[in-house]
Amino acid sequence: MKQDITERKEAEAALRTAHDALIASYDSTLAGWSQALDLRDRETEGHSSRVTLLTLQLARVLGFNEDELEHVRRGALLHDIGKIGIPDAILHKPGPLTDHEWRIMRRHPEYAYQLLQPIAFLRPALAIPYCHHEHWDGSGYPRGLKGDEIPLAARIFTIVDVWDALTSDRPYRAALSHEAAREYIEAQAGSIFDPWIVKTFLAMLDQAGAPVMVH
Repeated sequence: MKQDITERKEAEAALRTAHDALIASYDSTLAGWSQALDLRDRETEGHSSRVTLLTLQLARVLGFNEDELEHVRRGALLHDIGKIGIPDAILHKPGPLTDHEWRIMRRHPEYAYQLLQPIAFLRPALAIPYCHHEHWDGSGYPRGLKGDEIPLAARIFTIVDVWDALTSDRPYRAALSHEAAREYIEAQAGSIFDPWIVKTFLAMLDQAGAPVMVH
């Protein structure tokens, strides 16, 4: 009996080790995908890692548990995975996009859904890749979700994504100051952004060791 118990515990430990190794392998693959996306979209180099770190900080403040944070992390890393379906001529176009080109560009959340939904491991992380362009007032895409219809993880990520875009250098403009970016975020509370999350985000930036230092 004692030997049976020992063997069972050893088998359980081996199974846990194999499971942990598999998860680590999956996560390494996701990190590789994210890096490949940044390399393809050269003007946003480093964007995925920065927004992932800041999104996790905000999600923690808002009370996400560790299991939920893992899904948030994976979703943030893969938020633009759908852009692999966007032609290079549009993704790398130096000038403004035409209406037709914007219609194609705005399909990238749908492409993300098509890519990730069949993968059971990643379904819990779909909220961010699929919904991060939805707006609080219902004016976003791809589904025109409004208010609390938008998953909380996506509402969090949307603010962080815009903050990083505004405060990073791009080929067509220099980075905005943190003050100017803050004014924009505040002005869009209730239209693009969830007002409650805006308030929490800005309060977090005001605290000592504010996460704006991730740049």
